[in-house]
Amino acid sequence: MQLKETLEKIISKYCSIQVFGLGYVGFPLSIRLAKSGFKVIGIDTDLTKIERLQKESLSDTQLNLKSDFLKSLKNGNFVPSNIPVKTDLPRIGIICVPTPIPDGNNDSEIHVISAVKKFLDTSKRGDILILESSVRGGTTEELIKIIKSRGYTIGKDFGICFCPERIDPLNQKWKLENIPRVIYASDDLTYQIAQTIYEHVNNSTLFRASSPKVAEIVKSFENAFRLVNISLVNELAVLCDKLQINVNEVIDAAATKPFGFMQFKSGAGVGGHCIPKDPTFLLDLARQKEMNFSSIQNSLAINSMLTRYIVDSIESTLHEMKLSKSVLVCGLAYKSDMDDMRDSPGFKISNELCKRGFVTASYDTFYKHELLEKYLIENHIKKIDFKIISELNENSIKGYDCICLVQHHSKMKDTIEEIYKKSLIPLIYDCQSKLNYISKSKTLLKGFGLVQKNREYILSRSIQI
Repeated sequence: MQLKETLEKIISKYCSIQVFGLGYVGFPLSIRLAKSGFKVIGIDTDLTKIERLQKESLSDTQLNLKSDFLKSLKNGNFVPSNIPVKTDLPRIGIICVPTPIPDGNNDSEIHVISAVKKFLDTSKRGDILILESSVRGGTTEELIKIIKSRGYTIGKDFGICFCPERIDPLNQKWKLENIPRVIYASDDLTYQIAQTIYEHVNNSTLFRASSPKVAEIVKSFENAFRLVNISLVNELAVLCDKLQINVNEVIDAAATKPFGFMQFKSGAGVGGHCIPKDPTFLLDLARQKEMNFSSIQNSLAINSMLTRYIVDSIESTLHEMKLSKSVLVCGLAYKSDMDDMRDSPGFKISNELCKRGFVTASYDTFYKHELLEKYLIENHIKKIDFKIISELNENSIKGYDCICLVQHHSKMKDTIEEIYKKSLIPLIYDCQSKLNYISKSKTLLKGFGLVQKNREYILSRSIQI
């Protein structure tokens, strides 16, 4: 089969789309395509996840897709599987697997290469491959070599695209269906096939890049832009803390400028799948060309420094207040209202506290006890004296003198506010400076500049507690 025949059949949805990786990118993509009438096989190596989906069970962050998921599962448009399926229909493989930070033993593309080879093992002429996973520059060209080594002719009987994912989970304005995408396509026919598919994803709002390396650099640069700006505002937050002014007030005031400014908020540092990793791809390419990408290097250093700064601040405040070194870390996910724990500032802070001999425990609404080993691997922690509390309430916080609030999950918002209002704990350190100051509370609220509102009251009360 030639690509021309594939295009004709895909227009009528006479094809099989096989999505590798059912995470926060691959799962919603699968369901959207299945809802549009395509036959979709969702592939994941995690058998527990496949069994859960087969039993019609979704995680908390997938519940917004429950109706479409159940319909697609029942009408056969979506089939969960742990292996790709061989078929006579034209096949489109979409790779949405994670690309972890290289650890010295494995390259970032280990899962990508594995998924591509599994797809090719059951491929035939006329199939195409679309890579959505974030990869370092040059990866797509390596995949083209692998495809050619199987005897295929790119642009004639096999096509390849790189269309890096763009998704911001829980963003109510920018969703899968309206986010523009950048795409590299090996040839015009493959591009037309991709347009036909993405018509049902984001109305084919695609910007075509001239080469795979351009598309790869675009993705890395997007997240490098975020890293640099988040690091900039976090370093500003440290300065504001030292000046005893509220960083959020500074940022909000600067955001009144209608041009030349983009608002970023401070926090405990970047985390998740993309921002800590993708900029390092640019660093690697820069080193290959014997240059330093100083802005990225400095931003990564600032991000690493924040953990120490926050723990230093907590330690010195507890010492001033003559309290014990006991801290409850709240919010282990890298982002609010998400269950993703990868490269989480919360884990970094917990780990640093343990290293310094603190009595510490953690709480997160989305934490799952059975995934502890996975969490430790994802956060590059080999060993940690890790204690987790299952509920956040007046009884569970007894014995701790400080809550370090890393993420503001909606589900624990009322509880945290009640703890603060009732003065149930001596110290709250708010890494995002979001809690509203309550003058009548005997709890010391600290964060980036938060104590400036009533400094004399705080200093006097720190002696009374």
